[in-house]
Amino acid sequence: MVKKITTAKRKPRFDPRAFLSTIGKGRDMMFFQKKDKIFAQGDSRDGLFFVQTGRVQLSVVTENGREATLGILGQGDFFGEGGLAGQLLRMSSATALTDCVLLHVERAAMMQAMSVEPKLSALFVKYLLKRNIRYQDDLVDQLFNSSEKRLARVLLLMAHFGKEGVSEMSVPRLSQETLAEMVGTTRSRASFFMNRFRRLGFINYDSDSLRIHSSLLNVLLQDDDEISAGAGPKNSTSRSPSEAPPEPGGPADKDRAKRPRLRGLERLHG
Repeated sequence: MVKKITTAKRKPRFDPRAFLSTIGKGRDMMFFQKKDKIFAQGDSRDGLFFVQTGRVQLSVVTENGREATLGILGQGDFFGEGGLAGQLLRMSSATALTDCVLLHVERAAMMQAMSVEPKLSALFVKYLLKRNIRYQDDLVDQLFNSSEKRLARVLLLMAHFGKEGVSEMSVPRLSQETLAEMVGTTRSRASFFMNRFRRLGFINYDSDSLRIHSSLLNVLLQDDDEISAGAGPKNSTSRSPSEAPPEPGGPADKDRAKRPRLRGLERLHG
């Protein structure tokens, strides 16, 4: 007598990347053109977004109309997740810096998936922890580093440097006003340091893109005195050619305390 062997059907393994790359219940793929507003500060929250392709700018505006850029997001980043923590309104605005493909996940769908799928929950928590560390580094960077080093760090992070073997990355070009907002300095200082970086071969740019070379890391690894010793612009002004425009408020760059080198970027050196 031949016994029949029956096997129970195994539940397919959950792939969090597949969940975040396909449409389904509570998930919609959305397309935005360059400069499109994804959501505005003060809008009611309606879920979170996962960047499939493109770049997204997060910004906030004060009551008197001053705008500050919080960050530039790219492929694999989440944003707009405040509703998962109970926020009723968007605390920032999101704008497409380039043509974008975004996956919009409704709050209920995300909460349900994380409750039954540990891999998705672990992926999301890991991302939030990494971003929290990034925000802490941003704060320490503002307190301890010169505006030149802060600008170099912003450019390196925008290019997602940190993987060995990558020597140059291209990113969408931002206005100098936007870079100044991200760095926490004036437009004139941001322009001065961008010109210096280009002259030294650390960056190059045209009307649409900015090419960032890994050698820009040297700015972070050197002391401020070593950086200032570099050659300045050829066109002389009333100030020293190698002297950046003054920055009102806060400690002077030369008076900032020393701080440990930033995590995650040193691997490019050497």
